[in-house]
Amino acid sequence: MTDRLATAVIEGAPAEALLAQQVPTHYRAAHLRREDVGMFDGVTDKDPRRSIHLGEVPMPELAPDEALVAVMASSINFNTVWSSIFEPVSTFDMLDRYARPGGFAARHRRDHQVIGSDAAGVVVRTGAGVRNWKVGDHVTVSPVVVDDQNAGAHDDAMLDPGMTAWGYETNFGGLAHYCVVRASQLLPKPAHLTWEEAACINLCGGTAYRMLVGEHGARIKQGDIVLIWGAAGGLGAFATQLVRNAGGIPVGVVSSREKARLVRALGCEVVVDRTELELDSGDRGPEATIAAAKRLGRAIRAAVGEDPHVAFDYTGRDTFGMSVIVVRRGGTVITCGSSSGYRHEYDNRYLWMNLKRVIGSHAMNLKEAAEMIRLFDLGKLAPPLSAVHPLSDVAEAVRSVQQNVHVGKVGVLGLAPNAGLGVTDPEKRERLGEDFLSPLRPLPALISVPDTDRVVVHQ
Repeated sequence: MTDRLATAVIEGAPAEALLAQQVPTHYRAAHLRREDVGMFDGVTDKDPRRSIHLGEVPMPELAPDEALVAVMASSINFNTVWSSIFEPVSTFDMLDRYARPGGFAARHRRDHQVIGSDAAGVVVRTGAGVRNWKVGDHVTVSPVVVDDQNAGAHDDAMLDPGMTAWGYETNFGGLAHYCVVRASQLLPKPAHLTWEEAACINLCGGTAYRMLVGEHGARIKQGDIVLIWGAAGGLGAFATQLVRNAGGIPVGVVSSREKARLVRALGCEVVVDRTELELDSGDRGPEATIAAAKRLGRAIRAAVGEDPHVAFDYTGRDTFGMSVIVVRRGGTVITCGSSSGYRHEYDNRYLWMNLKRVIGSHAMNLKEAAEMIRLFDLGKLAPPLSAVHPLSDVAEAVRSVQQNVHVGKVGVLGLAPNAGLGVTDPEKRERLGEDFLSPLRPLPALISVPDTDRVVVHQ
């Protein structure tokens, strides 16, 4: 059931027609409830399908520097898994902190949280202070919320002490029919991409760009060998493409032969199946970590003749100790997350005696996000989309990411009635070709199913 404004968006109505429609008082959204915090205490299998609710929530008031976006599609990130199981802390604690300054920030302190940190859609309203965006614009949304009145944000926005992740540390996220974002989060949607493709690129694509290419990251160059943990995931799929584009050699680590095949389709020259090297051993002790790292190092040298210059590590506890050992003398380990655990153990001798570096990286500033979008416009990057769920199946989509049974990015349709819509430059799409644009999908076109069906998957 959609409101009149949503119907006008779906029909492609012009700006004046969108402005003629009333903004609804409530909208459909995937959300968490404060009353559920603690539901997983003492539970081994923390299943997000128990905590994610889908239903009507109140429409918030728009601040002067914000836009209301009709969400055509969104996607799943691992921070949505963390939100839904209330770990490492409840996101309601984050909302309460975010709301403390008062004013418009106070809107975020609610007994529900609309989740989701990616979106693509149509601007349907703008606040009085928004200058560069107008109703009817097709946009994607950066997940980074910063205060442009903070001095630190003008050197590198990620140094703003108040930087937060939209839809994770704030409310009104993208897994919904509408979302509320600051104008400084908006970027133009690449015209040759579908809604669901455009919705899967910002968080992972921008994060990988900052880690590898941007001046705040590893600054890879031609010939660099880059070890990419989880190369079949969303971050890994972008990392593989960026390394390849930079003239480097991506070395992907995956968990199965099927994922290895898909990663090769992204351009990964060397793929390591971690199960064959016995790199999965749970709570590995120091000696076992050294032994596993040496097995991995031998495999990489056998394939390319050298040790890696860079380790791209977002999995954390299970891999970080090996990353420090495997990179060459003077090499770099760059990390942006810890999906397998936050407490890392490593042998410091391999770090200090070999003059290696560890770089912490988090999300991306707007310039880095814009540079990444430009690469899409130039036809240098492909969206690593592998499956698309209807919004009614959002909890199942989150579960698939939690259990690592997915590859690349998992999309979720918002107001888009079916997949494959939103392309406004079909000539560019045809020129690039479906094989290039769909590297993780065996079929070139998405399959449309009713909103009541379980999942849209390419198989």
